Amino acid sequence: MNTYTRHSYRGPLKALILDWAGTAVDYGSFAPTSVFLRLFESQNVQITPEDARFGMGLMKKDHLRTILARPSVSAAWQAAHGAPASEADIDNLFNNFVPLQLAVLKDYAEPIPGVLATLKTLRQQGLKIGSTTGYLRSMMDILAPEAARRGYAPDCIVCPDEVPAGRPYPWMCYQNAMQLGVYPMQAMVKIGDSLADIAEGLNAGMWTIGLSLSGNMLGLREAEVAALPVDLLETKRQAISDQMLQAGAHYVIDGLWDCLHIIEEINGRLAAGECP
Repeated sequence: MNTYTRHSYRGPLKALILDWAGTAVDYGSFAPTSVFLRLFESQNVQITPEDARFGMGLMKKDHLRTILARPSVSAAWQAAHGAPASEADIDNLFNNFVPLQLAVLKDYAEPIPGVLATLKTLRQQGLKIGSTTGYLRSMMDILAPEAARRGYAPDCIVCPDEVPAGRPYPWMCYQNAMQLGVYPMQAMVKIGDSLADIAEGLNAGMWTIGLSLSGNMLGLREAEVAALPVDLLETKRQAISDQMLQAGAHYVIDGLWDCLHIIEEINGRLAAGECP
């Protein structure tokens, strides 16, 4: 009989892998949403912001597929075009989507409040900062320099068109680990605002932290969040937290600005021999 010994990693966290829109920049994740709304309108199909946000975090062509699979959108497409959306239709939508998204990315590069100060503290603690995204490399070539000009520049950026497949597959996280020179995977944390982010981190064998207020699942600007009645905000926060925890997130916090105590807690769990 073959036997093996498994050794637990008991060191500290070494890296965070962050999503982009709704996590590090673009409070509320509006850049993709606004473009999807315009894209479908150009095809005489009316979709809602909720439709546009469904599947957020996936590579954008896969995101289009999830939107078109929604019953209301499928019915609206068939009414407008006389047939269900085909792969050729999806290819055409995606080809039209790309230049629309490229044209607006610079307008959505502002770091989310608290992100820069939080990352400064984490870097001082020795953590590296990687990132994954649903955006293609051509999109990140526009967004990343503008975000850097505003103060946000992770150590690594990996896009879904640079690996065999995007989320929920773990390949972008693995590529981050290689480029950052970090191992094992349990020494890394994936942080994001979508269920696809949670799945990506879990599939990569990482700790995962979901964000409830700054990103796609709430889908509001910072001022809109601040204007919500306290009871309504708490109801929405709890509903999002429940979804993320049910999806397997180890923790759910309001935004990246709130992660320092969670990083400390995970370090304690690692020291005790726990794995994600």
